[in-house]
Amino acid sequence: MAASDNTPIPDAPVQDASGAVPISAAADRVGSTARMLRYREALGLLPRTQESPTGRGHRHRRFTDEDLDTIGAGMDLERELDIPPAALAFALRVLAEPELLARVRRHGERLGRLTAAPVRAMDFEKQKAMRLLHAARPRP
Repeated sequence: MAASDNTPIPDAPVQDASGAVPISAAADRVGSTARMLRYREALGLLPRTQESPTGRGHRHRRFTDEDLDTIGAGMDLERELDIPPAALAFALRVLAEPELLARVRRHGERLGRLTAAPVRAMDFEKQKAMRLLHAARPRP
């Protein structure tokens, strides 16, 4: 056909049978770019996929409506709190790693931005029992 033919060329199908879309269509739907979605994925801000690699080990990620809702909710949270994606990723890491949470809490206490965590009743009882055990030992 001649180049002057105005017949539109059909695009490749955007959705697969399950309704999942490729990264370019997903980016359009959440108001972002494919590059930014890849960045968010590197930060751990995208839902995990159960897809197995295709071709030579490459994974062509497809996004479901549920994935897009989750991504959108994260982006809304970033806008609402006025934080970059990296800050949200760090906050999730702190929540997932108790040791890191404790370190960040101690730093906040040293800065005076956080008050010391309240002592739990069981911790108090444990400390009391340890004092009694040490006091009850005969000294040589």
